[in-house]
Amino acid sequence: MKTVVAAINAKFIHTALSLRLLKAAAQDAFPVEMAEYTVKDPILHIVTDLFARKPDVVGFSCYIWNIEETLQTVSLLRKVMPQVHIILGGPEVSFDPEHFMRRERSIDVIVMGEGETAFRTLLERFQRHDTLHDIDGIAWRNRSQPDVLNIQPASATKAELTCLPSPYRFEEDLPSLSQRIVYFETSRGCPFNCQFCLSSTEVGVRYFDMEQVKADLKYLIDHGARTIKFLDRTFNIYREYALDIFRFLIDHHNGCVFQFEITADIMRPEVLEFLNEHAPKGIFRFEIGVQSTNEETNRIVQRRQNWNKLRRTVELVKQGGCIDQHLDLIAGLPGEDYNSFRKTFNDVFELRPEELQLGFLKLLRGTGLRRDAEQHGYAYMEHAPYEMLSNDVLSFEDVIRIKQTEDILEKYWNAHRADETLGMCMSLLFETPWDFFQAFGRYWAEQGWSRIGHQLADLFIRLEQFLTEMNAPYLQVLYGMSRFDYMLQHRHKPRSTWWETVPKAEVNDVFKRVAENPQNIVPQWAPFRWSESFLHKHGMIHEVPFDLQRWQSAKALDDHITTTIVVLFGDAADMAARAGLPRWATIPS
Repeated sequence: MKTVVAAINAKFIHTALSLRLLKAAAQDAFPVEMAEYTVKDPILHIVTDLFARKPDVVGFSCYIWNIEETLQTVSLLRKVMPQVHIILGGPEVSFDPEHFMRRERSIDVIVMGEGETAFRTLLERFQRHDTLHDIDGIAWRNRSQPDVLNIQPASATKAELTCLPSPYRFEEDLPSLSQRIVYFETSRGCPFNCQFCLSSTEVGVRYFDMEQVKADLKYLIDHGARTIKFLDRTFNIYREYALDIFRFLIDHHNGCVFQFEITADIMRPEVLEFLNEHAPKGIFRFEIGVQSTNEETNRIVQRRQNWNKLRRTVELVKQGGCIDQHLDLIAGLPGEDYNSFRKTFNDVFELRPEELQLGFLKLLRGTGLRRDAEQHGYAYMEHAPYEMLSNDVLSFEDVIRIKQTEDILEKYWNAHRADETLGMCMSLLFETPWDFFQAFGRYWAEQGWSRIGHQLADLFIRLEQFLTEMNAPYLQVLYGMSRFDYMLQHRHKPRSTWWETVPKAEVNDVFKRVAENPQNIVPQWAPFRWSESFLHKHGMIHEVPFDLQRWQSAKALDDHITTTIVVLFGDAADMAARAGLPRWATIPS
């Protein structure tokens, strides 16, 4: 009996750990193939590929990002393979199996919750043409009575994680290991009870065997994994466990990057001290769910969070300079109106994380907040991703304004397209960071730019157009910084600019001075002994109408001074980077 487990991922770089867990659980008794696609693949192409594999059983892993595509695939697959057994599992179908089985009559079985044991048992029963009525944690239909659904609740007893076979050592994964994200779990469950999160449905935390965890991580690293994302909902809940893994990864990372979901307000000071002292720069990334700084909102959703402790952790990690931080916010939580969310955003943006993700509440099946949606006046999408549209304190008009802000936040801040210019705009022109992102986001939407594509230069030109039309003060200063930011976005010298560059005679003079007397002009670059022709090939001169060093050191503006800057590109920039030097320098008058 041939079985295929399939998943439609959001992107090619993503992998489905669920498929690997199911294959590992059943492969000693049944041949199991894995098939991964993306949401961009045409449904008919997916069905054609599955048909060509000639399976007897197909199992699909279902999430909010793929459920609609999965249901379409299931419907077509039944038409071309009427005898195949079709199983669905995953968080999207686990909490309302009756809804999905009535919506799509081609589904034979839905596995609710953890699937390793139930999946293997299903294959055994299918092979023997046996009944399914006593299998815990499934919903199923008899094809002779398709309208009669049978639901067998899951047992309270969970699988013993230390007994599960490793899902990380399949040979078919090795060729693409370095190009994709490996998802890894060291535990299951969450100690918290946030009512917007599916983790609140499971009580307690269970752990995989530590020695097996280390062995699997070492195997993945040794075989070329470049990014491993830990799926643990609260990785640092137990200090010694987290420290043990941190130490192991520091000793064996081999350049691999590891991402963790961290609960920042319970992070112990000694753990932070250890990481700041020992973690190599760039190998750890922390994802921290702040969601809201409104205490009443957190109380409503049963979220325990100490904002002062969380802020202190983020600040200490930032001071260490070794770990990038990704902070999450959720707009649309109960009790948080537009002004409250504006404050939440500004509270968190003040920490200047490397990435700030502004997401919108999704009323997921199985969560307490979906159950109580009417109590808070929620209107939301009926189909996945179930995103909120409004509630009793946040209108749809407010939601649109927040989405406009999110658009600019993603295009500029999270992409690090114009960090210095944005910082200058927020300091000089707007009361708070939120007001800048909202004003620019509203302007962007009014111009219709959300409906068209953009190149890198377009982002800077549109930012300058926004500043021009708002008649911003310090306009020439902001133009100068914007164009400096634009140059720093390029690996090689930009072929064209939309502004008038420094006259050729002045460029010749600067490069001649740098080449002939580097120890006095740019002493940090003196050891390179770059020639004038080399600088012309790999350098560019830019002038800003203010004291750049004073602005960067004190955020004080002296716009009666012109600063001349040399920016390096190509080989020169690489040489400076290898020496730990910046790729630009100011030139004395």
